[in-house]
Amino acid sequence: MLPRFSFGVGDRFAHEAQAQLAAFEQLAEAGVIAAPVWNKSHREHTFVGSQPASVREAAAAAVAARGWSHPWFVDADHIRLETVDGYLACSNFFTIDVADAIGTPADSGEVNAFLSRHPELTAAVAVDGIDAPLPLSADETRRIAMHYLSACREAGNLWRHIASGRSEPFVTEVSMDETESPQTPPELLVILAMLADEKIPVETIAPKFTGRFNKGVDYVGNLAQFTREFRDDIAVLAHAAKAYGLPSSLKLSVHSGSDKFSLYPVIREAAADTGAGFHIKTAGTTWLEELIGLAEAEGDGLELARDIYAEAFHGIDAFTAPYATVIDIDRTRLPEPEVVRRWTGPELAAAIRHIPTDPRFNASLRQLLHVAFKLAAKQGTRYTDLLVTNRDIVAKQVTENLFERHMRPLFLDGRSSGANA
Repeated sequence: MLPRFSFGVGDRFAHEAQAQLAAFEQLAEAGVIAAPVWNKSHREHTFVGSQPASVREAAAAAVAARGWSHPWFVDADHIRLETVDGYLACSNFFTIDVADAIGTPADSGEVNAFLSRHPELTAAVAVDGIDAPLPLSADETRRIAMHYLSACREAGNLWRHIASGRSEPFVTEVSMDETESPQTPPELLVILAMLADEKIPVETIAPKFTGRFNKGVDYVGNLAQFTREFRDDIAVLAHAAKAYGLPSSLKLSVHSGSDKFSLYPVIREAAADTGAGFHIKTAGTTWLEELIGLAEAEGDGLELARDIYAEAFHGIDAFTAPYATVIDIDRTRLPEPEVVRRWTGPELAAAIRHIPTDPRFNASLRQLLHVAFKLAAKQGTRYTDLLVTNRDIVAKQVTENLFERHMRPLFLDGRSSGANA
């Protein structure tokens, strides 16, 4: 069973697991245990030429080397039926992605059967922790089921395929975040009932929230609205777990695209007030911290960082196209590569490092590099050899970024005495 707090990290080039684990150790020393969840999507494996087993191998080596004694997981991230088999032996956390099936009209007979099984969802539903009853009715629940039932059926098929191929327990997450429209609390309740009908022991669900969750930069949206949604969703999950026999550990997963600093106090305070847990996935940051470390190292590391930026700049259309819905790059803010070649290592590092108060920080440059990670893979051993040569300075960036900019505001700052119950 997944612990109350878990934190997803990526390690695209399988060199930073120990540095990442060091941040979890610092958090544990401060009194909060969070389970590391190393994740890497099939798309990322394809881009960098790695294999699923490499994630477990790197994570297991780090756990052994540092003597980590708490739970840890390896996530088959955003997995689908056509890609899951390669992850069955090496993953114990499966993020089932059904976003593409959302909106596929369900069979009307199946929708009618769902409504017959769940008359409690055909009228307003009172939920502890939410002031007003959720505005459900027979017509509204039918609409929701028509929109989401096919996706939930797909999740059930994939979960059963995973379960049949594994002899050991695993954590199940259902991801619905990569869609155009956020799921409202009433929709989330109906979705959880449908997942329960599929007998999926879902421990964490990743809905889409209101606002923009762009890659590598802060949240853009209405914080008050997010706060209401997040707290209402926590209440819905607690209600659904009791009503439909879902795991008591059921919790929200925030697929943040990394660095949603303004949301961290909201999430921390909601957890402290309600006793809820959460899963945060902030995978992409590590690759940028490697690049920051190489820039700081000067010499060959800085030269490589400059080369990668130049190629990303000139190939921007190809690199940004797959991520068009989760980036906002102002091309007028991107410096010419010739300008960057005159920057010192600390200047380039400061432009990439996500410290919004630093006038040197460039959000557009950071987002471009965030989605251009395949350029490092293209460099082959030139890149990985430099990671080894500059291990200490790179590891320092990785650990400090995770602990100081992510974990501290999520788990520690302003913490009440009950925040780590």
